[in-house]
Amino acid sequence: MTTALANARVLTAHGWRDDLAVLVEGERIAALLPDDHAAVRAAQVRDLGGALLVPGFIDTQVNGGGGALFNAAPTVETIRTIGAAHRKFGTTGFLPTLISDSTATMRAALAAVEQAFDEGVPGLLGIHLEGPYLAPERKGVHDPKWFHVPGEDELELLCAPHRGVRLVTLAPERVSHAAIARLAAAGVVVNAGHTAADHATIRAALAAGVRGFTHLFNAMTPLGSREPGVVGAALDDPGSWCGIIVDGHHVHPASLRNAVAAKPRGKTLLVTDAMPPVGADDPSYVLNGETIIAKDGICQTADGVLAGSALDMAAAVHNTVEMLGLPLDEAVRMASTYPADFLGLGASHGRIAVGWRADLVAMDADCRVRQSWIGGRSS
Repeated sequence: MTTALANARVLTAHGWRDDLAVLVEGERIAALLPDDHAAVRAAQVRDLGGALLVPGFIDTQVNGGGGALFNAAPTVETIRTIGAAHRKFGTTGFLPTLISDSTATMRAALAAVEQAFDEGVPGLLGIHLEGPYLAPERKGVHDPKWFHVPGEDELELLCAPHRGVRLVTLAPERVSHAAIARLAAAGVVVNAGHTAADHATIRAALAAGVRGFTHLFNAMTPLGSREPGVVGAALDDPGSWCGIIVDGHHVHPASLRNAVAAKPRGKTLLVTDAMPPVGADDPSYVLNGETIIAKDGICQTADGVLAGSALDMAAAVHNTVEMLGLPLDEAVRMASTYPADFLGLGASHGRIAVGWRADLVAMDADCRVRQSWIGGRSS
């Protein structure tokens, strides 16, 4: 049965349209037609009541949600819980993110993702391994006891055939150019992050296969007058992508505005770096043996170190409009279209276009989510 999503303001690849219905057949968008078209009238019409209909959000860095933390329990049930919690805020595609941990935990997380694909967990796109190949000088909230240089066995594990997207964040000064190139050749998306590298090292890593930067500005060498650092290399490179956390706490809005202006359009994407309080009643969680309580939207240790965020993707889109001054359509693309392109999924995800997956979100002008669809199935 064809479903027609009608009476909405639709964000198409060419901008907003107020006169179109989106026809969905199975998992795909079958057509974009005028509201009064015969095929629309013949379909099962879902009146969206004037809502904004946008591509579903894609979060490439989500550690937890719904009270669950991927590191604490790298299981299918945790992945399912995280996905369900973030779907309430418009995320229809996500990478459960494992921060630096033991090799055994990493293997368990990779196996859980494969099983979750077998079980058809909604919204799962792959996995993000944030570490453990990071720099102690820029550890952030990661436990440095897990940091090490990847050995042959781990490189084989990371490069093994897999389903979905595999994103690895590493410090390029800790991993050889040959290893970076090997990961990239195996289809692994490689990001630089938690790194104390200088500008020259990052430039060489980009040439070797680094595709992007994890939470730009945070846990990396800053832009300086004589040493551009990681931030300078990221902003200067036109081909790479930069993830940004727009919560008003991780990075000053002025710095983010400069970053968006410096990068070519389409190369800056929103991430949440979310922790278990998102979509949960309990603001507390345990990380590295320490109880952390989200307060006023901030997750931090007793020492004041940021420990992920309490941000959801709908709020990130809203903040991008309010704090950065970007138009709503561009903020939505930063949460959907550009992450899809970064992950290599731009031909199937992140757009409302014929043939693309019907991953969609209906929301109001204040980014409050009313309904979502993942592969044509509504929430």
